[in-house]
Amino acid sequence: MKRLLKAFYGNKYIIFVLLLTFVAVLPLIHSGLPPTHDGEYHIIRFFEFDKAIQHGDLYPRWAMDLNNGYGLPLFNYVYPFPNYIAVIFHSFGFSFISAFKLNLILATLLGSLFFYYWSRDYWGNIGGLVAAVSYSYAPYRFVDMYVRGSVGEVWVLAFIPAFLWSISRSIKNKSSNYAIISGIFFAAIIFSHNILAMMFFIFSLSYGLLLVIQSNNWKRSIKYIIYSFGVAVSLSAIFWFPALIETSYVRGLEIYSVRDNFPELYQLLIPSWGTGFSGGYIGNQMSFQIGIMPLIGVLILVFYGFLFRRLKNNWVIVLFFTFWFAITVFFMLRSSVFLWEAVPLLHYFQFPWRFLSLTMVCTSFINGSIILFLPEKIRYLSAGIIICLTIFITLSYTKPAYYHNRTDSYYISRSNFIDGTNSPGDLFNTRWMGKVAKTNHDIRFLGGDGRITVIDERNSRRIYNVDSFSGGEVVASLAYFPGWTVFQDGVNKASSVTKEGLLTFKVDKGKHVIEVVFLDTIVRQIAKTWSITIAIVLFILLYRKHIKRKLK
Repeated sequence: MKRLLKAFYGNKYIIFVLLLTFVAVLPLIHSGLPPTHDGEYHIIRFFEFDKAIQHGDLYPRWAMDLNNGYGLPLFNYVYPFPNYIAVIFHSFGFSFISAFKLNLILATLLGSLFFYYWSRDYWGNIGGLVAAVSYSYAPYRFVDMYVRGSVGEVWVLAFIPAFLWSISRSIKNKSSNYAIISGIFFAAIIFSHNILAMMFFIFSLSYGLLLVIQSNNWKRSIKYIIYSFGVAVSLSAIFWFPALIETSYVRGLEIYSVRDNFPELYQLLIPSWGTGFSGGYIGNQMSFQIGIMPLIGVLILVFYGFLFRRLKNNWVIVLFFTFWFAITVFFMLRSSVFLWEAVPLLHYFQFPWRFLSLTMVCTSFINGSIILFLPEKIRYLSAGIIICLTIFITLSYTKPAYYHNRTDSYYISRSNFIDGTNSPGDLFNTRWMGKVAKTNHDIRFLGGDGRITVIDERNSRRIYNVDSFSGGEVVASLAYFPGWTVFQDGVNKASSVTKEGLLTFKVDKGKHVIEVVFLDTIVRQIAKTWSITIAIVLFILLYRKHIKRKLK
């Protein structure tokens, strides 16, 4: 750690990377919330997630206030990492609105820093600086931050260069430690945005195989690749495994049509800017541009690097990223629709233009490579010109038209924000749920008579005193979902679902303590045990290696 800090403070390029990147996120320091597609959804998610943690749920799956007060399993399916970061910021006194903006700032700075570290290993300090600035100022990054407000995708853009850097180090330095660290980074990608994780998995696996081919010990390199992805899949199983296996319990996961969201070729090539949506949206449509400087970088590489053979020993890695650039462009065009409809899981990407996140990785890395085949006398000057043009061309995209000068209470107290499912199209609502009026978390007799007193009411645990005069059926204002379990005086009671999709159960005559608890299903228990066990094993392994190094 001391060596890392010393290297950090002693490297002027790192300071340049962070300072130039900070300019890109400076508008987020402004008071208020920029208007984005998803930003207000995230404010509610942060609030519900924080509330669940305060109620003792260290890994929340249920959001109790949403869905007209009946709750829904939002966090069983939605990536948790940005929520945890928001909870940490909120614990230090920041509002959830500020936590949203701080998420974006921190993720952007970390992504830029790791992109520099990774690119530097190939193109040196100057090339790494150019690549990192290109990555920080890619137009699609600003779409994600200032138009879409997709905090999960921005975190993926932070962790993907961290993974590429660490997996490269593991192969080149023959280090199992780096292999484990790269697995942790890819687990963070899965926790940050499960849809993008699927996209980057294929790309990352192909990058790992390229490193194996280039290594002088392919058996050991393959072992490190297996370590890395094994760690990633295992650590994140607590999230992805239930979300995948229990998909049939919710509805609305395929509300977007892939066919309606292909950008045209001119939209990828010609600069434009807008704050609207895609999918046939008429008017101020969001931008799908790749960017002027990224495209110029690719053209320079093709016509100067390949044709004039200036790449020397780096031609394989550059060819790899040029190939992936072409692949991403193809998948964003309508001519690829047959693959979108034929290949399983591709439709879960929802929007073909999401491949812009991978496009910007490829083009930024390629931009850094240009420095190497320029004459050494003009490298610094050329790097300065590229950086200045990159910032000048895209800096205007960082300025929101206005800011919502609101507080957290504006969102968490209004029914149009808190009463829905926190997603368009009734997304993530349980498949049993029908239309029911708003509730205040009440519980009542359906058949029979008696008195019910609320003792405790938490996110995943409700306790009631029930005095049933003759025995009868009770319905709780909870959306039925596998995991909700009823106990009468500590004894498990059978439960079922009403025609409206609510949890119902029978109580015996007399006075009883009724507990309604949200427990893990077998699938969730397996996933949690799997992830926790691997986390403990990794901690022990890394700790023992640390102790051994100290004793040497």
